[in-house]
Amino acid sequence: MKKINRRRPNKLKMLLRGLMVILGGFIAAYGLETVLIPNSVSDGGVTGLSIVGSQLFDLPLGILIAVLNIPFIWLGYKQIGKSFAIFSIIGIVSLAAGTVLMHHTPAIIEGDTLLITVVGGIILGLGMGLALRNGGALDGIDMLAVLLSRKLPFGTSDFILFLNIFVFIVVSSVFGLQGAILSAIAYFIASKVIHIVEEGLSGSRTFQIITTHPELMIETIRDRLGRSATYKEAYGGFTNENFKEITCVINRLEETKLKEIINEIDPESFVTVYDVAEVKGGNFKKNDIH
Repeated sequence: MKKINRRRPNKLKMLLRGLMVILGGFIAAYGLETVLIPNSVSDGGVTGLSIVGSQLFDLPLGILIAVLNIPFIWLGYKQIGKSFAIFSIIGIVSLAAGTVLMHHTPAIIEGDTLLITVVGGIILGLGMGLALRNGGALDGIDMLAVLLSRKLPFGTSDFILFLNIFVFIVVSSVFGLQGAILSAIAYFIASKVIHIVEEGLSGSRTFQIITTHPELMIETIRDRLGRSATYKEAYGGFTNENFKEITCVINRLEETKLKEIINEIDPESFVTVYDVAEVKGGNFKKNDIH
């Protein structure tokens, strides 16, 4: 058996990742201290609980963020790994330090509740997404949700939703019902921005196509899109008929064009489409078509 040499992590790459996590922490702190908190809007997760504790007991927000996240960092170390825990420590410390340094920074938006939730959510999501994309986390509630989903018959997203409902109930005790609702909206916007930052604006999609013209379909996809595709044999469960199933990974910008190709060659084909979080290696390269 051929021995596989493991590549050591590139030190420069790790340093750049660490800097990006630090930048993410400071961006998130800026969103909290200059948009959300001055307008009585909170965040979800451990950060939201830290904001509530800071308001109730007049304690520095940075200290509460750091202290409340300690058990979750340990959980991340046990469940996900050493590097994730290290980058999360870097991110959470950066977030905590950022809130201390920016505590007296004037608010950039005041009064307009819709603008506050949108801008605050975008800035917060940008910072958290930047940290997650580079291997760290700024909030420990997701780690708890992952652990609970392994122990109980519910999904991770279900637990994240449930835990944050509890957080926003606590938030309502300090910021009132309106503040809790605005906090939930800002958190929702932040979660969408995190998704965009992690996956990019274009993203990728996989098309699985069962057609009676597989060779022509693959040739046309190659010629018109500059994409490669693979196919395998598939059997109908009801008819036991033999088909060839094509698999093709494209970016979102090419989706409409691929649908046109499918409809032109075989409008009766069976097509399934699903999102792809990441594509690496292989021949996922776009060739010139002109």
